[in-house]
Amino acid sequence: MSIDVHEAIRAIRDMLPIIDPEEDYLTIVAAEEKIASSEARRKKEIEEAYTNLKALSKVLEAARVSSTRPASVPSAETHTSVLNELDGNRLSLAKSISDAEGSVISREAELAALKEEARRLEGYDPAVEHERELNGTTLRLRMYKGLGFEPILDKHGKLVKMLIRAQSGDIHTVEFTDDKTDAEYTRLLWKLASS
Repeated sequence: MSIDVHEAIRAIRDMLPIIDPEEDYLTIVAAEEKIASSEARRKKEIEEAYTNLKALSKVLEAARVSSTRPASVPSAETHTSVLNELDGNRLSLAKSISDAEGSVISREAELAALKEEARRLEGYDPAVEHERELNGTTLRLRMYKGLGFEPILDKHGKLVKMLIRAQSGDIHTVEFTDDKTDAEYTRLLWKLASS
């Protein structure tokens, strides 16, 4: 469809009375000022938004770093493992403390018995006891028997063998016929007595 040039010219002439160039100029200038003002405001808003975005990015990065577990802090599995190990150590220490307390109670009872024995021995008068014994040999023999040793003498009064009562209740015999030294016999006798 083509537009007739004459009709277009006539339409423009018909519009001439309603067109005011000065008013149109002022409208265009006002529109340009409004556009420039709007553009400046928009540019300022964009700059503020960009500045705000940069600040929020820094906050986000700081939050990301703070939410990440530092290398110095153990993982949850390691932490649980350490807690379990410490709990085991605590139970072991509690058992050790309980055992030590039991040992203390036992030692206190032993100490009380030893104190009682010391009081008894303080009242013991060795001179009176010595008078009761006919000679020192009898006293030594009683001490040896009390320790679990019973010497056997031959008809000449020479020591030929020793009966040893062990802590277990067994009886051992040691004959003094070997060529052992006194120290070797002593070690053997005490070894058998403590068995």
